[in-house]
Amino acid sequence: MKVLHLNTLLTGGGTDDQCVKVILALRSLGVDARLMGPEGREFCKQVVASKLPQIISPPEGPLKIHFMRAVAREIRHGGYDIVHAHHGRDYWPTFFSVALSLRHPKIIFTRHLAKSPRSLPSRLALLHLCDHVIAVSKFTELVMKRGFDDPNSPEPERHHRPRLLGDVSKISVIHCGIDTDLFYPKPSGNLRKEWGIGEKDFIFAVVGGYDYPRGKGQREFLKAAAQIHHRLPHARFLIIGRGSLKEILQEDICTLGLKGKAFLTPYCRNIPDLMNTINCLVHPAIGTESFGLVLLEAFASGRPVIASALDGIPEAFHMVGKGKLVKPESIEELASAMLEIGNNPLSFSMEDRWEMHNQVAKRASLQILGKRTLELYQHILEKKQDKKN
Repeated sequence: MKVLHLNTLLTGGGTDDQCVKVILALRSLGVDARLMGPEGREFCKQVVASKLPQIISPPEGPLKIHFMRAVAREIRHGGYDIVHAHHGRDYWPTFFSVALSLRHPKIIFTRHLAKSPRSLPSRLALLHLCDHVIAVSKFTELVMKRGFDDPNSPEPERHHRPRLLGDVSKISVIHCGIDTDLFYPKPSGNLRKEWGIGEKDFIFAVVGGYDYPRGKGQREFLKAAAQIHHRLPHARFLIIGRGSLKEILQEDICTLGLKGKAFLTPYCRNIPDLMNTINCLVHPAIGTESFGLVLLEAFASGRPVIASALDGIPEAFHMVGKGKLVKPESIEELASAMLEIGNNPLSFSMEDRWEMHNQVAKRASLQILGKRTLELYQHILEKKQDKKN
């Protein structure tokens, strides 16, 4: 089986990460899966580090015509059975590239966002033109099949998410996966010392980018911390990531009286060590979120989680369920959950932490991601063969 994965971004983020991970997982199962995309982008360093062979695509050109011609040539000469795209911006170029190739590989898309494609033509044509759509969560599947409205949310993007039109039986769920060979319980490293935090301090941490306008709920996290820090003298509140809200978050720390208690840490690339250093992951998401892989990274490391009960996040949370889900946007519920865990910390033995890890490994490891994706490919190709017969 030969599979070509298309990705015109490779700038970083969850979609690019999962694109590369599924290719690596498939290759470990003997599938000739390849990546085609641009060179010189930020995420290309991870592609090189993973030793994944990449077919370099040319500059896209007007209307992406140069890219589509190159993809069509690759499909024509490569003998691919399946072409698989991950970013919404690549859906239409994939259709046209396959048409230009004069070959008939199956077309599969993964939808990594908790919403249907933005444009009406895409929502009308997507299911008609492709062979299958993978949703990364049951919530994403629900949005594409039925739509979802949350008109009272302060977040405009949550007000109305329309459904796809067409044969919704082409949509199925394959949850995202994490590398459980990297995320596992182990003793804390040197990060506490680097951050200037004592060994007995209890670390609550938000991990993720914090770009305008509201990041991933970091400002709400600080407001909740301000309500409880006097009652938890050994608690420390970390914001780990990077983004355009940096100055605003630093101002919040000062105005909320959290100096010496809350910190923006330097950007950390060693996320497995980070998860083994903190005591509780806080994920107070406020926008749209398809799944919540960071929860699984914490669980696989044996750490409890406090997270917003929003979109696909509960699906990730309930894979292990250690911690608490809270109402999105509720500072009071978030503060109460942090106070509860801070006063009665979920102190796990190493055996308990490994049990949490094993629960994640059974349901969301890269091996499971690769196996389920391969099973879908085989099913799609068998249907093609049945039609020929």
